Amino acid sequence: MKLCRFDNDRLGIVEGDAVRDVTAALDILPRHAYPLPRHDPLVASLTALRLRIESLAANVPRRPLAGVKLLSPIANPGKILAAPVNYRKHLEEAREDPGIHHQKQVAEIQKIGLFLKATSSLVGPAEGIALRHLDRRNDHEIELAAVIGKPGRDIPRARAFEHIAGYCIGLDMTVRGPEERSLRKSVDSFTVLGPWFVTADAIGDPSALDLRLAVNGEVRQQANTRDLILGIAELIEFATSFYTVHPGDILLTGTPEGVGPVQPGDRLTAEIQGIGRMEIAVRAA
Repeated sequence: MKLCRFDNDRLGIVEGDAVRDVTAALDILPRHAYPLPRHDPLVASLTALRLRIESLAANVPRRPLAGVKLLSPIANPGKILAAPVNYRKHLEEAREDPGIHHQKQVAEIQKIGLFLKATSSLVGPAEGIALRHLDRRNDHEIELAAVIGKPGRDIPRARAFEHIAGYCIGLDMTVRGPEERSLRKSVDSFTVLGPWFVTADAIGDPSALDLRLAVNGEVRQQANTRDLILGIAELIEFATSFYTVHPGDILLTGTPEGVGPVQPGDRLTAEIQGIGRMEIAVRAA
C-alpha cells in the first residue's frame, strides 16, 4: 500500500498515477489530550487504518496525482535519525574533497555513530528546498528512509524488520561547513520525505534497491542499498542501543557517492526502486 498526505492534510492511497482521497479513515485514530504522544498516531494505528482505507477506497473517485500537492507522508515523527558516510565510496569522496570535510577527519560510521536532525526540517516534495547560507555549498544527498512502526529499545538485528512500518525516499540536505552535522543538516526544509509512504509488505527486499538522483536532468548519484556499510537491521540495532524508537520515527540510512551542490532554480529528481519518483524545486529562503 502507498499512502500519501496531500493538499490540506488529506490522506490518500496512491494507485499508479492517481490518488483516492481516504481522509475519512482518519476518524478511527484515537483523540489525544495534553501531553501529546511521542509518536505519529497514523503510523501507530496503521493496522486498523489499513482495513478502514481498504473499505473506503473502492467507493472513492480517482484524482490525478499531478494535480495534488504532496506533503511529507509522515506528519509527526518523534525524531529523525540519520546515518553519516554509510556507503564506502561516499566515505572515500568525503575524505578526498575539502569542500565536504572542511579540514576535519571523516571517520567510519562505526566510530562516529548516528546523528539527529530537527523534526522542523521535514517537508514534502511539493514544498521544495529553501536554501540558506548561500555563501556556502549546499549539497544534495538521496537516502532510503525507513519508518519505524513498532516501539522498541535494544532491538537485535534479527528482529529489526519487525519494527519497520514502511519506506520513503529521503533527501538529507546539508550546508557544508565546520559546525556539527546536526546543525548544518537541520535547516528548515532540509529533510525532504516522499513522495509517499510505502508499507513494508509492498517492498520486496529493502537491502537491494536501486536509488538515483539527478539535478536538472544530470544524474549525480546512483547506487544500490546493498552497498550500505551498515545495513538497515544493523542501523536499527545500533540506534536502539542508545534510543527508544517510536512509531513514525524516521531512519535515514545514508547517501552514496556523488553528493554535490545545488543552487536556487535547480530541480532535483529522486528515485528509489519499489517506492517511486519525486521532483523537488530548489529556491532561496
